[in-house]
Amino acid sequence: MSETKIALVTGANKGIGYEIAAGLGALGYRVGVGARDEARRESAVEKLRAAGVDAFGVPLEVTSDQSVTDAADLIERQAGRLDVLVNNAGISGETGPGWAQDPTTLDLDMVRTVVETNVIGVIRVTNAMLPLLRRSASPRIVNVSSAVASLTRQADPDIEIGPIMAAYSPSKSFLNAVTVQYARQFAGTNILINAACPGLVATDFTGFHGPRTPEQGAATAIRLAALPDGGPTGSFFEDDGVIPW
Repeated sequence: MSETKIALVTGANKGIGYEIAAGLGALGYRVGVGARDEARRESAVEKLRAAGVDAFGVPLEVTSDQSVTDAADLIERQAGRLDVLVNNAGISGETGPGWAQDPTTLDLDMVRTVVETNVIGVIRVTNAMLPLLRRSASPRIVNVSSAVASLTRQADPDIEIGPIMAAYSPSKSFLNAVTVQYARQFAGTNILINAACPGLVATDFTGFHGPRTPEQGAATAIRLAALPDGGPTGSFFEDDGVIPW
């Protein structure tokens, strides 16, 4: 079996996810481009291949049990194992004026949809890919989170954290808590799992508002995906280091 490391990035057809795939590809990883939209997925694969990345498409809807099972089967056939899983796919949910979500007027179905994608989807994909990850000598899992998940920062009136995002922010806090539970479960194994904050990146997710490029936003996730054995696990990182929970 080839020693080339195999990575899967969810939501990899555009934005930060695409740049994570490109960055891992530049490091020599063979990259599965996980995305639900076939045309966008195949376009991303073609673009990555043109840049010299060994990429392949993985049809993947993180909210569907069958889709995730099929994705794991595809990677089994394509590569036989998985070395890196980057859970990048996520949604913000509907917002009001100023890109805000008012907790007093939240649509509960929207909250459920956000949690289904941002949290349950991550659990679904991670658990489906674990048998493949366990075949790796150095498995790495990266959950793409956000600084707005930090309860410490959210609760500090002296820290400018942006608009109130009463569905999105708690969903990422939930994701962080789940990340810690996985890290506890994986204690004493070679599986390292961490959360990564890309910062405020100008993509269609943010309406192209933000001071950071997708390439800059991808950097922390790429670093965590390529951690050496004995590296940190169960932590929350941004470019400047650890973010308080």
